[in-house]
Amino acid sequence: MADTKKVVIDKKNKYDRQLRLWGDHGQSALESACVCLVNVSAVGTEILKNMILPGVGSFTIVDGNKVSGEDVGNNFFLTKDNIGESRAKAATELLSELNDDVSGDFVEESAEKLIRANPDFFSRFTLVIATNLCERELLELDSLLSKRNIPLLVCRSYGFIGYMRIVIKEHTVIESHPDSAHEDLRLDHPFPRLIEYCNSLDLESMDQKEHSHTPWIVIVYKYLQKWKESHDGNAPKNYKEKLLFKEFIKQGIRSNKEGFPLDEENFDEAVKSVNTALVPSSMPSEVRKLFEDPCCSNLDTESSSFWILVRAVKEFVDNEGKDLLPLRGTIPDMTADSKRYIQLQHVYHGQADDDVAVVTEKVRKIEQSIAKEEPVNTLNMPPPNYESCISDHDIKLFCKNAAFLRIFRSRSLAEEYNNKTANLQEIAQHLGDEDNDDDFVFYVLLRGVDKFYEEYNRYPGVYEDQIEADVLMLKTSVQKILHDWGLNPTSIKDDYIHEICRYGAAELHTISSFIGGAAAQEAIKIITKQFVPFNNTYIYNAMKQSSLTVQL
Repeated sequence: MADTKKVVIDKKNKYDRQLRLWGDHGQSALESACVCLVNVSAVGTEILKNMILPGVGSFTIVDGNKVSGEDVGNNFFLTKDNIGESRAKAATELLSELNDDVSGDFVEESAEKLIRANPDFFSRFTLVIATNLCERELLELDSLLSKRNIPLLVCRSYGFIGYMRIVIKEHTVIESHPDSAHEDLRLDHPFPRLIEYCNSLDLESMDQKEHSHTPWIVIVYKYLQKWKESHDGNAPKNYKEKLLFKEFIKQGIRSNKEGFPLDEENFDEAVKSVNTALVPSSMPSEVRKLFEDPCCSNLDTESSSFWILVRAVKEFVDNEGKDLLPLRGTIPDMTADSKRYIQLQHVYHGQADDDVAVVTEKVRKIEQSIAKEEPVNTLNMPPPNYESCISDHDIKLFCKNAAFLRIFRSRSLAEEYNNKTANLQEIAQHLGDEDNDDDFVFYVLLRGVDKFYEEYNRYPGVYEDQIEADVLMLKTSVQKILHDWGLNPTSIKDDYIHEICRYGAAELHTISSFIGGAAAQEAIKIITKQFVPFNNTYIYNAMKQSSLTVQL
């Protein structure tokens, strides 16, 4: 028992900083994840390094090649002693040393052979990360994973260029952790508990200590009611009215015997908080889109818990919520005595708990409704009991983050590479610049490199004596792509073609390290279902230290 407790304490200390980011439940999701890396490239091992250190559950490396001198030159997880050995085995052994909590495995086989001989191999993974695969192999892997709803993260380091692509049918985010979000105080739509509590406090009859330690939320509420009495029931709307309202609050600051205003920080906080406190409570556009999504309307036995929860919250908004989401139930820090601050916390917590209870009841009814739609089985067994499918904790977490829900759907690689379904409008927009200084140029060039490889079975510029000839051949590949898109075939300058050929498909470790760190972050977002991943293509230009995200 003591040993178990010690392990738990050690883990909390070991992962302390990241636990503050994604919490115990996020860490648990990470520790339960099984990740597959296809090919031991410099960028691939950097990604795994940055996932092993925070404690991903397990990883498997798929690579059928042997370690070469070139590999040792750009990969910190391969040594000269490994030359001639299995790349998968050598990298797994060194990566496993980073964290004893993580288990590593390897398969000495190419991804292409595995896909064809044992497609079910990939079914057990939470996420597959692919590096250094040609277009044909990527399309095969994408098709396989898409049928099994397994996310694919494609990463590449090519000279001074980095590239990432997320391929996932549907990724839902409950805890998106927005950088800036207004507090959910509902001063424009006060609920009965808040009204009752604020009305129970009389600023006029308080002694000086109580007056200067009354929570600013109470102060703004009380002065807002007085303002409404003389403004036809309307709150301050424009800049001028809010300035007047701030002056109105300042009049409540008490003065000493000499007539000088006393130092009352709570009133100062009230004045400073006017602009944010009076932001109208409304339905975020992203959440309204979720309510209008067919997945919310058409629930069935295949619906995920996310959509059941969205439907329950929608029903709450349409009825009890009166077009408002469940109350978040939190208040900011402020100048106040402990007693009244805790009382105010209980006011907000109590209303949030009431809203959660209503949503929970709706969730249970929806679950039972779905259970009744289950087809009758031959064993005449009763339909499954859905009451325990979504925990009370999950419902509470969902309600608390209802304003920040996000959904991510990306197109498949097959759709992107098919000229009939490609996002040609987005492509044309980025290539319309006459100066060609948009980083999207490198996306086109990488596609051209893959076409080159498909035709010549090597990358342009890998042999120094063929660079000039390769420039012409790569230019032809790029022009064909542009022509197929219906764009000007000569819209990309020759300087860019020369630059790509000069790279000779080299993986620079500095670029691989940067992309490895960024890709690991995106992988952890997908695994923990927290924070919002980029959508859906990321291009990094190390020459200008710039980057671009495009939706293809």
